[in-house]
Amino acid sequence: MSAPALPYYPDETGHLIFPPRLLTDLIDNAVAHWPDRVAIDYFGRCWTYGELGALVDRAARGMQDSGLTKGDRFGLCTGNSPYHIVLYFAALKIGAVVVNLNPLYTESELEHLLKDAGVRMVAVPEVRFVHEKFQDVAHKAGVETLLICRMRDILPFGLNLGFRLLRRSDHVRITDRKLHLELTDLLANAGNPAQVARDPHDVAVLQYTGGTTGLPKGAMLTHASLAANSAQMLAHAGGYSDFQQRTLGVLPMFHVFALTCILNYGIETGSELVLLPRFEMPKVLASMKRKPPTQFFGVPTMFAAFNALPDSKVPDLSMVICCISGGAPLPLEVRQQFEARTGARVVEGYGLSEASPIITCNPLFGLVKDNSCGPAFPGTIIEIHDRDDPGRMCAQGERGEVMARGPQLMKGYWNQPKATAATFHNGALRTGDVGYLDEDGYLFLVDRIKDLILRGGYNVYPRAIEDAAYHHPEVKEAIAIGIPDDYLGQVPKLFVSRTEGSTLTEEELSTFLATLINKLELPTEIEFRDSLPKTMIGKLSKKELVEEERLKRG
Repeated sequence: MSAPALPYYPDETGHLIFPPRLLTDLIDNAVAHWPDRVAIDYFGRCWTYGELGALVDRAARGMQDSGLTKGDRFGLCTGNSPYHIVLYFAALKIGAVVVNLNPLYTESELEHLLKDAGVRMVAVPEVRFVHEKFQDVAHKAGVETLLICRMRDILPFGLNLGFRLLRRSDHVRITDRKLHLELTDLLANAGNPAQVARDPHDVAVLQYTGGTTGLPKGAMLTHASLAANSAQMLAHAGGYSDFQQRTLGVLPMFHVFALTCILNYGIETGSELVLLPRFEMPKVLASMKRKPPTQFFGVPTMFAAFNALPDSKVPDLSMVICCISGGAPLPLEVRQQFEARTGARVVEGYGLSEASPIITCNPLFGLVKDNSCGPAFPGTIIEIHDRDDPGRMCAQGERGEVMARGPQLMKGYWNQPKATAATFHNGALRTGDVGYLDEDGYLFLVDRIKDLILRGGYNVYPRAIEDAAYHHPEVKEAIAIGIPDDYLGQVPKLFVSRTEGSTLTEEELSTFLATLINKLELPTEIEFRDSLPKTMIGKLSKKELVEEERLKRG
C-alpha cells in the first residue's frame, strides 16, 4: 500500500509549511497503510503495526476505565520496550499528558518531578530497583496508581524463562496492593476508547530538562511541536522510502532525541524499531548482525565506543542510510574514524528539549562541514544575537547567542511563567549556546554560555580545549571545566580518559596542546581518569566534576 500524504508542503516561496497535527495521527496512519509490517522487534519477538494499533486502543480504553481523563498526567518509566510505545500513544489518544521519567532518577528527584507535574498514574517495569523507588515515593508525591508491566509478557520464550528463573532478585516486591494495577488487567477489554476532543496545540509531553542549573523544569511539548519535528526529520531525509527502514533503538526513549528520531519519526515512516534497553556493546553488535539497521541515532560516546573496537569486531554498517549524532558536540576525529571503519556516513545535528529537539542538522546526502552542526532544519530559522544586547542581530561570522524560531518550539515551562519569559526573546527560543553562522548558513557552536571560563577577563571556551585534546591519538574522552583561581578568577582544568594501554603523561599532553591552543586556553591542571562521568544516554557530563572541584576547595 502507498505511503500517507506528506505532512508538509511548500508555500509560494518554496519554504516548507508544517501544518499542526495530533501525534496519534502518526500511529493511525502507520496502522492504516502498513498493518502487516513489523513495527517492533524486542529481542526477536515481533509485533506488526496492526497488532500495535490494537494494543494502543485497548490500553487507551483501559486508561479511561481506570479514571484517567483529558489533561491528566501519565508517568512513563518503562525503558526501551514495547510497553513504552503502546502506553505513550494510548495516553495521547485519551488526551492525557505523558511525563517521561528516567529510571536512574533518585527518590528525591522522582518525588520532585512527580509532584511538580501532578502525575496520577505511572507505568513501571517489573524490575525491582526501578519499582521500589516509585513505591516508596508514590504516596508522598500524590501518585494514585502504579501500573506494573511484566517482562514475561513481552520477552521471547527463552529469555522469558531465564528472567523468571535466574533473576528473582530483580523481581518486584509489592507492599501496597491498593496502589498497584497490573497492565494485563488494564488491557482486558475489546478496545474502542471513547472519542476525546483534542487540539494539536494541547500539551502532549512534559519533557523535564536535566536540571544543571537548579531544579529540572518541564518543557511543555505539544502534539503540534513534536509532530512538526518528526515531519521536519522526514523532509530532511527526503520523504518516505520505497522500502521499510529499520532503526536500531538503543537511545533511551525517555530522552527527547530518541523520542523524536526513534519513536515518533520511526512510527511516522512505518519503520521497524529494533529495541534494546541500553547501550551494551555485545548486545548492540549481536543485534546489528541479526537485523542490520538502515538508521542509527547515537551520541558521540557511542561512536567513540565503536572506534575502540578491535578490527575483527567492527560492524559493517554500509547499509545505514541515516546516521545522526546528537546530544553533544561530535569531535571531528571521532566522526572520521567511525566513517572509515564502519562504512557509514554520520552527520551531526543540534537541538534541545525545548525544541522537540532538532533545530539544525548536516544534510544526509549533501555537504557536511567539519565541526559544524549543519544548517537550519526544514522550516526553522536560526538567528545569532548579541549576548549583551539581545535586540542586536549579529553579522555573518560574528559570535553570539544562538536563537531559533520554528513550529517545533515548546509552549513554555510547566507552571513557570518567569522562566518561560526569560527563555524567549520576541518569540525566538534562547538556547544559551554561543555560536556563529558561516556564509552558507551552517551553524558552528563555540560553547555553552554558562560553561564559559572567565580567565582574567578573557573568555575561554572549554570546547576549544576539548577539541584540541581529541587530536591526540591516545585521548579517548575529554572534559574541560573552569576552576577557581585567586588571581585570575578562573582557570581551565582538563579531565582525560586515555585509550587502552596508553602511558600518556600530563607533561606530554600539555606540550601537545600548546601547539593547538593559546596560552589562555592551556589547562593549568590535567587529571587522568579511567572513565569520565556520563548521563543516562551516554553523554559526557560536566556537573559531577564541577561539584567535585567545588567540594575540594571548600
